[in-house]
Formats: sequence, C-alpha cells, structure tokens
Amino acid sequence: MQTFPKKQLTIIFEKPILPRMRRLLDAEGVTGYTIFPALAGRGTQGAWDSEGTLGDTGKMVQMLCVLDGDACDRVLDHVFGLLGGQIGIVTVQDVQVIRPAHF
Repeated sequence: MQTFPKKQLTIIFEKPILPRMRRLLDAEGVTGYTIFPALAGRGTQGAWDSEGTLGDTGKMVQMLCVLDGDACDRVLDHVFGLLGGQIGIVTVQDVQVIRPAHF
C-alpha cells in the first residue's frame, strides 16, 4: 500500500481558547482537525486534573490535525502567536497517510 508524507500537529491548550483556535485553523485553510478533552496530566508544575472544575476555565483540550509540511510551518507561526502567554503544548510529528486528498 502506498503512503504519503504529512505532518501531524498536536496542540494542547486551555478550553476557553478553543473558539479562537478553531477560527485560526479555519482561516489558515486547515481542512480537518479533531478535538479531544484532556482530562488530566502532569507537567512542569506537577499533576493536574480538571475533575470538579466549574466552567471551562482550567479545562484542557487537545487538537490534532494532519497537514502538508509547508502549511504546517505557516500554521505553527499563527498558533504560537495565539498561545504566546498561555498554557499549552505544541508538537509536530512526521506521519504517513494512505489518503492524501483528505488533508
């Protein structure tokens, strides 16, 4: 089976930023992404858990998108601008897909 190289962009950030992040990705022409709740974890400040949190403040989400390499570089610049002073983690990985037209 033939595969095609792409970049996977994973962004973890506070849920209140989600509408702005979605608008940013849409404006940059990202054709698809998936959003997951991030329920708990551990980072430089120790363990965290969103259980019992009222409202969206303190809750985290993870967005996953698969892009062409050139688009990923462009999108990363804008994501960094949005997350500059916020809590967040951004990773980029090389991935292989079997249906390149979907990305």
